Amino acid sequence: QLQLVESGGGLVQPGGSLRLSCAASEFRLDSYAIAWYRQAPGKEREGISCISMSGGSTMYADSVKGRFTISRDTAKNTVSLQMNGLKPEDTAIYYCAAQRRQSGCSVTQKVAVYDYWGQGTQVTVSS
Repeated sequence: QLQLVESGGGLVQPGGSLRLSCAASEFRLDSYAIAWYRQAPGKEREGISCISMSGGSTMYADSVKGRFTISRDTAKNTVSLQMNGLKPEDTAIYYCAAQRRQSGCSVTQKVAVYDYWGQGTQVTVSS
């Protein structure tokens, strides 16, 4: 079964950094728009960043703009999310998702539009 695998989560102090990675072994990620979502306890899953199939377009939620950076590594078939200036409110399970979409990307789409999801990686920001 085709799937995505996230890695790189962990425990970090406020102000610290983490780099999440989304990988796929059975298909090419550059054939899909890729988005990162997160879900905190008791809250809905929210889109925070995405990158288009070509890599030429990226989007960020206001809550992470200026702190997080999404990027592709086509050679490694991965999409990364560099997270700097982490805050306690960034604590959540982070998921990557793939959508067959010819152009652009969006962080406001319903979760059902995505073709594949990963199992998630926990990010905890605490002193």
